[in-house]
Amino acid sequence: MELKEKIKLFPHSPGVYRYYDAEGNVIYVGKAKDLHKRVAQYFVSPDRLTRKTAVMVSKIADAQYTVVESEADALLLENNLIKQFKPRYNILLKDSKTYPWICVTNEEFPRVMLTRKLVKDGSRYFGPYSSVVHARNLVEFIHTVYPLRQCKHKITSDVILRRKIRPCTYFHVKKCLGCCVGGISQQEYNQNIEEIVSLLKGGGREVIQHYKKLMTEAAAALEFEQAEVYKKKMQSLENHYSKSVIANAAVGDVDVFSLITDGPEAFGNFMRIRGGAVIQSLNLGFKLMIEEEQESVLATFIAEIQSKFGELSSEIIVPFLPDMEMNGVDFRVPVRGDKLALLELSARNAKEMRLNALKQQEHTDPDAYRNMVMESLQKQLNMPVLPVHIECFDNSNIQGTNPVSACVVFRNAVPSKKDYRHFKVKTVVGANDYATMKEAVNRRYSRMLEENPEDLPQLIVIDGGKGQLGFAYEALCELGIIDKVTLIALAERMEEVYRVGDPYPMFIDRNSPALKVLQHIRDEAHRFGITFHRKLRSRAQIESVLSGIKGVGPKTEQRLIMHFGSVPRIAAASEADIAALVGESLARKIKEHLNSKDE
Repeated sequence: MELKEKIKLFPHSPGVYRYYDAEGNVIYVGKAKDLHKRVAQYFVSPDRLTRKTAVMVSKIADAQYTVVESEADALLLENNLIKQFKPRYNILLKDSKTYPWICVTNEEFPRVMLTRKLVKDGSRYFGPYSSVVHARNLVEFIHTVYPLRQCKHKITSDVILRRKIRPCTYFHVKKCLGCCVGGISQQEYNQNIEEIVSLLKGGGREVIQHYKKLMTEAAAALEFEQAEVYKKKMQSLENHYSKSVIANAAVGDVDVFSLITDGPEAFGNFMRIRGGAVIQSLNLGFKLMIEEEQESVLATFIAEIQSKFGELSSEIIVPFLPDMEMNGVDFRVPVRGDKLALLELSARNAKEMRLNALKQQEHTDPDAYRNMVMESLQKQLNMPVLPVHIECFDNSNIQGTNPVSACVVFRNAVPSKKDYRHFKVKTVVGANDYATMKEAVNRRYSRMLEENPEDLPQLIVIDGGKGQLGFAYEALCELGIIDKVTLIALAERMEEVYRVGDPYPMFIDRNSPALKVLQHIRDEAHRFGITFHRKLRSRAQIESVLSGIKGVGPKTEQRLIMHFGSVPRIAAASEADIAALVGESLARKIKEHLNSKDE
């Protein structure tokens, strides 16, 4: 049976479908609310598929499906099958490191310890924790408040009765009550364990209130020493929770998901809120092998977290609704209040992970990073081609004196300093920034068209606003190359990007690598231009002072400046020192002229 005919027989039921290549390998696993409609989308309108998806569809030789009861079951089955088959076109979980868990062991006298291995022996695990430092500090805090055993002995009632174990140093320094020698009953010990479990589940407020009640009762019964013990435990817990991230207690118990997509990658953050406190937070990165809708990526993220953490809260806060439903779970997209603040906090964590990934890529794989920057710039500016060659113009003058323009060049998103150019303004009189920009652009590209027309940049950046952009546009129109390049202006005050004909600035994420490279080239143009302007202004000042002296020509002026460094140093030098360079007669004239200027 042909593939398309086989797909027509797929049921209108929720389930999971699998695509196989000619060798029988699973190349893609997907979930669907309606298997028939979802799978048919890949074959009914192939012209609507994106490039990567079309490549995948061309390799499909067979398709199979599994029907399940609900969308939630389909999501979990999809997640399990992806982990089993590792299909090449499915979303790839980038963060594969093993996170730490806090384990409460399944023993008569349980231990609380840090581990990276989950063993199905009846022990209880809490986590995973994205920060091993936080997990370790939490375990240390537990052992400070609750003097539990830390040894690895197998302690049973029989071992205690037979006195087979000698107490260790922790017992002698009162960091353990000595369950190995009967120092604490199993009932009392396990009561401490249940309080710790409650803490790890987010019930710290209830434990604090419990100790407060016990402290009050002990004080009323004149048991002041025991009341002091309860007070110290209560204060330790309050101090610990004061350092935690606290939300409004009215928020209750919720889970928060946020997702940031950036081209072929996505970055997600999960936060678990219990009793108004953030008790867990985890970042995960995903690589999108084919173009995926963000609703589908979010659903995959939720399934991955559920496989790691187990059952999720009955209320889940999300930035948008995922493309699935879960029984007993209410997905909420907040628009204001404390829940929106929690979602924004989660989104900041996801953005931070994205920025760290970019910084790491910049150092480990600079070529891939630069290519990513250019692709981001092309997408943000809606350019037809990749901006491999970028040029930026900036003007410099002070009250119209010594006006200059600078052109800096970036190739493959890095400066190409050998291609930098200066322009002394020739046709503009006075401080006319717009006309100066038009002259510089005209001179730059008229010469390029004569000498090397194939080297025209893909992107031209103007340092300024809509006025400078308009005059640069005129110059490019007169040269007949406006259709061959993309022209934008970058206004410095608000970092706004303008295009010709659009009165409103373009929105570019302030943390995006696209805006960073535009800012870099703009700052480089400003630095290069102002350096040249200062050099000309300094030279003009020197010439205006020394050129008025009869007998001082360009060579004499150059000799004096080379020797003394500046005009003030020449004025401060003795007549004999100057005479050693230019002779006594001319030295006397120079000193008289400079002294008269000072007066």
